[in-house]
Amino acid sequence: MSLLEVKNLQIEYPSRHGVHAAVKSLSFQIERGEIVGVVGESGAGKSTVGNAVIDLLSPPGVIAGGDVYLNGEKISGLSPEQMRRVRGSKIGFIFQDPMTSLNPLFTVEQQLKETIHANMKVTDEEAYQRALSLMQQVGIPQPENRLKQYPHQFSGGMRQRVVIAIALAGEPDLIIADEPTTALDVSIQDQILNLIRELCVQKQVGCMLVTHDMGVVSNVTDQVAVMYRGDLVEFGPTAQVLGAPQHPYTKSLISAVPRSDVKLERFPLVSYIEEASEMKPLDIKNHWLGQRQDQRDYSGALLRVENVNLRFVTKDSFFESRREYVQASNHVSFEVMEGETFGLVGESGSGKSTIARIIAGLYVPNSGKIMFEGIDLTALTSEKARRPLRRQMQMVFQNPYTSMNPRMKVFDIIAEPIRFHHLTKNESETRQIVYDLLDHVGLGRMAGVKYPHEFSGGQRQRISIARALATRPRLLICDEPTSALDVSVQAQILNLLKDLQAELDLTMLFISHDLPVIRQMCDRVGVMKMGTLLEVAPTETLFSAPQHEYSRQLISLMPEFTGLKEDVAAMR
Repeated sequence: MSLLEVKNLQIEYPSRHGVHAAVKSLSFQIERGEIVGVVGESGAGKSTVGNAVIDLLSPPGVIAGGDVYLNGEKISGLSPEQMRRVRGSKIGFIFQDPMTSLNPLFTVEQQLKETIHANMKVTDEEAYQRALSLMQQVGIPQPENRLKQYPHQFSGGMRQRVVIAIALAGEPDLIIADEPTTALDVSIQDQILNLIRELCVQKQVGCMLVTHDMGVVSNVTDQVAVMYRGDLVEFGPTAQVLGAPQHPYTKSLISAVPRSDVKLERFPLVSYIEEASEMKPLDIKNHWLGQRQDQRDYSGALLRVENVNLRFVTKDSFFESRREYVQASNHVSFEVMEGETFGLVGESGSGKSTIARIIAGLYVPNSGKIMFEGIDLTALTSEKARRPLRRQMQMVFQNPYTSMNPRMKVFDIIAEPIRFHHLTKNESETRQIVYDLLDHVGLGRMAGVKYPHEFSGGQRQRISIARALATRPRLLICDEPTSALDVSVQAQILNLLKDLQAELDLTMLFISHDLPVIRQMCDRVGVMKMGTLLEVAPTETLFSAPQHEYSRQLISLMPEFTGLKEDVAAMR
C-alpha cells in the first residue's frame, strides 16, 4: 500500500471564457521514505496538484475527477473539518511564498506553537522547546531571540525556513514541498534538503518535492514526474529520467539547465515545439527601449557603494543601553562599472537584499554613501532632486506575489512607471510600449487585461521584469530575479537581460543564491556574510580559485546536475 496514491486526477478552473483544464488525468504514487520530484514549466500544474491533495485549491478551481488516497484511505472529498485533521498531523505543506503564508500579526513563536498544539498533546513549555528545536534544525541563528520576532523582521530566505519549521512541527507522514528552496542559499538549501532526506529515511516520511531546480532534483529525489501543460509526460526513477529522458520536452528541459562548470555566451532554450511560448525578437536600435536617455559626461564607476552601514532594531527600549540590533550591512564598499554585471551572493540574512534596497532608496543607511555617476544619493534631500536618478535605477524584487498591486490589471502595472515619469506623449504610445514589453517577456499582449492572481509565480516575475524595463533604466537591480522561474523561462529571461545589456550598455546588480546562474551572468562577484563583504573577484577567478574560506564552502555545496547521456548533453 502506497503512502500517497493519486488516481486519474483532473483539475479545472471554470470561467466565463470557458473551462481551463489545469491538470489532466494525472496518476502517480509516493511510497514511504521516498522523495518524488515534480518538475515542469511555470503554469504546468505542479503547485496545483499539491494544493489539490490537501484541498487548498484557489477558487474557482475544482477537482473534476479522480481520487486521492493517503495510507489507503480516500481523502479527496472529505469535509472541511475532516480535512483540517489531516493537514499538519498527516500532511505538512511548505508553501512557495513565505510572506503570504505567515501571519504578519503574530510572532514566529506564536505561529509555531499554534501548529504544535493543534497536532500534538504537549504543555506550553514543551511546545516552546520543540519550536526552539525546529528553529535550530532549519538553521536560524539566535533562535531564542528570533522566536519573539514577527515575519517582516526576517529576510526572504529566513521566512522560508520558518515556513519549513511549521510544516515539520506536527511530525507529518507526508510533506508536500512547493519550491521549498526557492529563497535559500546553497548552504541552507543543503541543510534543509538533508533534513528532509533524514526524515524520509529515518521516520519513513514521504515527500512530494515541487521544484524547478534540476540540481536539487538530481541530488535528492528518488523518482521524477515531468509535467507539461497539465499532462504527466514522463515518470520514473531519477537516474533514468534525467540520464536517459524519453520525451522530447524532458530532453529539452534538461538541456536548458544552467552550467556550473563553464561559462557560456547564451543560455540554451527549451526547444520543444508544441506551441512553446517564446519571446518575440526585438529590434533594439529602432525600439523605444533603445532610445538613449540624457547622460552626464562622467567616466568613473556608474555606481559606487562606500562604507555603507545599516542596523535594524530587534528589541526596542526607551533606554539606549537596553536596545538590541542586528547589523544588516557592515562597512560595505564596492563599485560597478557601466555595462558591467556585478553579482552579490551569500546566505539568506547576509545583507544582500538590504544593500539593494539602500541603493534603490528604500532604506536609508546609518552611515556611508551611495554614489551614482558621482552624485551622492544619500545627500539628496528632496524628491524632486531624486526623481530623475530614480528613473534610471529600477528594481526587480525577489517576491513576485507581493511586489504587484492585486487590484490593478497587468497593463496598468507595467504602464504605471511610464505614466509616473511622463515618458510618452500620449496613451497610444504607452499602450504600444506595454504590448511590446509583454510580447518580449513571452506573455503576449492578451496578458495585459488580466490580474496578477491569474498567473503563476514564474509568469508574475516576467511581469515584474517588464515593469522594471519600462523606464529604460541604466542600472537594473535584480534581487533574485529568477528564483520563481523554471529553467526554460529562466533561460529566456536571462538571455533577454544579456541582450539588453549588450545593446543598451545596461548595468546590472545581480543578487542570487543560484551559483550556476551567477557564473553565467556576472562579470565580477562579491561574497557577503552577516552584513560583511568578504571577497570581490572576477567571476571565473571566484569559481576556480576562491580566496575566502566561506567562498570555498559555498562553491563546494553547489548542487551538481549530473547523469546526462551524450544525446542530451549535446543539446546544451
